[in-house]
Amino acid sequence: MSVSAWVAVLLGVVLVGTVVALLDATRRLREVSAERDELRDRATSVTVEERPRAVQAAGVAVRTAMDTVARLRQQGVRGMLVSSIEDLTAWALEDRSEIVRVADEDGNVTIMFSDIEGSTALNEELGDEAWLTVLRAHDKVLSRAFDQHRGHVVKTAGDGYMVVFSTPGLGIAAAMDVQRALERERVPRALRQHPVRVRIGLHTGRAVERDGDWFGRNVAMAARVANTAAGGEVLVSTELAARLKEAGGDDGWTLEQTEPLVLKGLPGEHTLWRVER
Repeated sequence: MSVSAWVAVLLGVVLVGTVVALLDATRRLREVSAERDELRDRATSVTVEERPRAVQAAGVAVRTAMDTVARLRQQGVRGMLVSSIEDLTAWALEDRSEIVRVADEDGNVTIMFSDIEGSTALNEELGDEAWLTVLRAHDKVLSRAFDQHRGHVVKTAGDGYMVVFSTPGLGIAAAMDVQRALERERVPRALRQHPVRVRIGLHTGRAVERDGDWFGRNVAMAARVANTAAGGEVLVSTELAARLKEAGGDDGWTLEQTEPLVLKGLPGEHTLWRVER
C-alpha cells in the first residue's frame, strides 16, 4: 500500500474517532442534564452528607462533557485523551443550594445557637417598645459578626439565633466577636443603656435540611450546649473542641474543660468546653 493510501486510512480513522467522541459527548451531556434536573427537584429532601456528593457528581459530569466537546474542537482526539482529571474537577459548582455551600467536603457543618440571658425578665422590665429597640441593636451586632465570618442564619425567634458555618474556626471566631462587641463601649446606644448578656453554644456534625430549616441529633446537641451556657459565655461540644485542636492555632483563645453533665434528651454524660479569651 502506498504512503498516500496509508495517510488516507489514518485520516479516516481519526475522523471516525472524532465523530464518535462528539456523539458520545453529546449523549452524555443530555443524560447528565436530565440527572441534574432531577437532583434539583430532590434538593430539599436529602441529607447533608448525600447532597454534596450527588450535586458535585452531576456538576462535574456536565463540565466534563462540555470540556470534552471544547477540547475536540480545539485539539482533536489527542487533546481530549491527554486532559488531566485535575483540569476537569477544577470547575466550580455554580448552582448549589445553601446547605451545600455551607457544608464542608465531608458534609459537616458547625451549628451555633444564641440567645439573651434573662430576656423575658428584661422585656418585662423595659416594656415592649424599649425592648424592641434593644433587640434591634442586638441583632445589628450579631448580624455584623455572622456576615464577617460567612455564617448562614437559618432562623431567628425573638432574641434567639440559629446560625451555621462551614468550619468550627469560623463559628468560634463569630461567637467571640459577638461577645467582644457587646463588651465594648462603642455599641449601639440602646445596648449601652440596657446591656445584654448573650449565651452561645456550638457543635459540629451532619444535619438534615428540609424547607429551609435544619434538623437532626447534631442540631439538638448544639441547642442543648447553648442552653447550658451562661450569659457572656461561649461553650462548645467535645466533637467541636477535637476538630479545633486538630486544625491547630487558637487565635487568642483557649479551651477550658467543664465537668461532665447530662443534656436533656441526649443519653449519657457530656463534657463541654468553655472558650476563654
